[in-house]
Amino acid sequence: MRIQRSVPTAARFPVALTIGNFDGVHLGHQAMLARLRAEGAARGLPTCVMTFEPHPREFFAPDQAPTRLTSLREKLELIAGQGIDQVQICRFNYALAQTSPEEFIERILVRGLGMRWLLIGDDFRFGARRAGDFVLLKRNEARLGYDVEAMASVMVAGERVSSTAVRNALGEGRPAHAARLLGRPYSISGRVVHGDGLGRKLGFPTANVQMKHNRPPLCGIYAVELAGAGDAPLRGVASLGVRPTVKTGGQPVLEVHVFDWSEPLYGRHVRVDFLHKLRDEEKYVDLDTLTRQIACDVEQTRQFFIDRDVAARTAARR
Repeated sequence: MRIQRSVPTAARFPVALTIGNFDGVHLGHQAMLARLRAEGAARGLPTCVMTFEPHPREFFAPDQAPTRLTSLREKLELIAGQGIDQVQICRFNYALAQTSPEEFIERILVRGLGMRWLLIGDDFRFGARRAGDFVLLKRNEARLGYDVEAMASVMVAGERVSSTAVRNALGEGRPAHAARLLGRPYSISGRVVHGDGLGRKLGFPTANVQMKHNRPPLCGIYAVELAGAGDAPLRGVASLGVRPTVKTGGQPVLEVHVFDWSEPLYGRHVRVDFLHKLRDEEKYVDLDTLTRQIACDVEQTRQFFIDRDVAARTAARR
């Protein structure tokens, strides 16, 4: 997948395009990307996704912006997995925010990106004061030589699939529901780095996964699977939080105690899939109490995987 970080003055070739933040690349996004691929193939056009960095709400009100579901790298990896040819990362700044909707269509989309077909969500707005919409895009079709289509929201069990719905599910400790909206378990990716070695001292060594999320959308203790180390995902228990027993005012840290694995993981880029929440993070009176609780978390997590395997075998026999 080709990644482009600046909009050219003139496109080298025409494209089928869709636009959005695509945070999380959930089932709604995946449906849009599938429609984009289909239309691109029908028209003989390469597919292009335009996304924004930073998120417009992060630019205007960083303290009030929603937490990100995916880092930029994670988002690009997920989009690439959907078979898209090109991603245009559009830097969101004052100049872009002040661009009129008409200029955005003609200069950026048509001349800069070579848009010949455009797919947008049913709530998409663009340009200064968010004044641009589907009606304006439709009005300019014939004059500028493109076609535009709006896609309805995707629903799961009567709920509209959205990044907000995924964030809410994760924030409420419901990773299984988030997975239904995403079409996969929610995950965080990063490189395994050296930590302070406390887990090893307590008898539960951990892989410390470097996060790009300053405000992750979930916290607590989870049953997880870790991909990127062996041929198959490794099972374990993860702590995502500020470690209040050993730190004061710390930043969120993701630590994974991997079951039945002794090889070093340092330097590997791994993905942690969050499957089931055990509990919230707590502050304990001393390290002995913390150690006993970790042992309990490990036991509960192993039981979670035993129960899951039994359920899977039972379902396979039906």
